[in-house]
Formats: sequence, C-alpha cells, structure tokens
Amino acid sequence: MTDKEIARAVHDSYWKEDLNCATAALMVLSRAFSLSLDKQVVDSALGMHGAACFGAQCGLVEGPLLFLGIYGRHRGWDDDAVRKACYHYADRFQSEFGSLLCSRLRPGGFSDSDPEHLCEDITAKAVAFAVDYLEEILSRDN
Repeated sequence: MTDKEIARAVHDSYWKEDLNCATAALMVLSRAFSLSLDKQVVDSALGMHGAACFGAQCGLVEGPLLFLGIYGRHRGWDDDAVRKACYHYADRFQSEFGSLLCSRLRPGGFSDSDPEHLCEDITAKAVAFAVDYLEEILSRDN
C-alpha cells in the first residue's frame, strides 16, 4: 500500500466511517496486509484513542500494537516474538514521533473547539510508519 493509498484509506476511515485513530489504523493495516478482523477486535478499539480522549497512550500506537499481535499470531509467532515486535515498534514510534502519548502527539492537545478528525495527517504518517515497520519484519521473517 502506497503512502497515498494509506492517506486515502485514513481519510475515508475518518470522514466516511467516523472511526477513531486506533480503529482507523487497525482497519487500514488489516487492508494493507489482507487480514480480516473479527468484529470483537474492531469493537475493542472503540475507547483506544488516548483512553477515549483522556490523553493517555495514543491510538496510533495502540491500533498497530493490536494488529502486530493479530498478524504475528497469523504468521505463527510465539508470545516472545509478538512482545518483542511490539516493544520495538513502540520504541521506534517514540523515536520517530517524539512520544507515545496522545496528549503530546495531538496537534494543540485537546480543546472543546477542536475540529473533527484533527489527527488525520499524523494518522496517515503513523499508519505508513506501521506498514513500513511490518514490511521490514516480514522481509526478515521470510
């Protein structure tokens, strides 16, 4: 999936489906890697956008971490391999984006006057980052 296709999929996830960042990331990753998700998994991401706007761990971290676990199991990874992939993803994400916290990553933090889907641009960048990370792992896995 190209960066342009990711940006379009993120845009549609936000504006056509009204998904939060974690769910949008999870859904775009599932399309990028042709792995369908159970409804319960998608439902589990409903509150994972900074702990439902609390400002905690960002959904752009949480959605890909969920996907790493699902995809890792799909590829036959054991518990340790999944945990290791998740740890390294979080470490790289923090190095790339400067934080794992929604309150620090969200443009301007939180305000009642924020426009809808304020994080669309960073979501597209973060999902492209996750795709690149997974492709790197898969290239070593094969």
